[in-house]
Amino acid sequence: MDYSDRHVVVTGGTGALGTAVADALVKAGAVCHVPYVEAAEAERFPLRGHAQVKLVPVSDLSDEASVTRVFAGVSPLWASIHIAGGFAMKPVAETTRSDLMQQVDMNFITAFLCCRAAVNAIARTGAGGRIVNIAARPALEWRSGAGMAAYTASKAAVAALTVALAEEVAKDGILVNAVAPSILDTPANRAAMPKADHAAWPKVEEVAATILFLASPDNKVTRGAIVPVYGRS
Repeated sequence: MDYSDRHVVVTGGTGALGTAVADALVKAGAVCHVPYVEAAEAERFPLRGHAQVKLVPVSDLSDEASVTRVFAGVSPLWASIHIAGGFAMKPVAETTRSDLMQQVDMNFITAFLCCRAAVNAIARTGAGGRIVNIAARPALEWRSGAGMAAYTASKAAVAALTVALAEEVAKDGILVNAVAPSILDTPANRAAMPKADHAAWPKVEEVAATILFLASPDNKVTRGAIVPVYGRS
């Protein structure tokens, strides 16, 4: 896939999946704009200093003004990939309103505001573009969200946003899709679940490959899809 000279925003780009996506993008020729909140995130980012990577400080991706500033600095924008989010495991009986709103802010509000900013930025180019969101397996399989209902609901909202927006902006040549990972094979997840079958988990590089296709010019017809990326799990 050829991303030569195409500008792509990758939120959550300093995390495990985000790093895999950014690495694949720069190898395909893209210029990656990676927002970060904590200075430590930027310091440990493996692609820090790469000529095709622009690290962008941001205070909060659930803040409208902050998101607007991030996207105002990217021109022309071809694609926006929204990986930023958070996870919490807690039964409903123990979930406070604050817990719920934190998941909504981290997962749904960030995706919504970044989608909005991306649609406006891509529309200004008149050349079309791509948006890829990150849902989750429980967003498609609600029963699997038992014990993490706030997270599940926030990711289900991301899935619904993706499909509705895809229909809304298809006429503008903007194709919107999402991937829905199961548990990813990352060092953090292995440490949290040492007895799990790690070999069955999808690898971040494999999920990144799916995201890369959906965000690429090679994707000419796929829109409104929530693509399961479960590996063998």
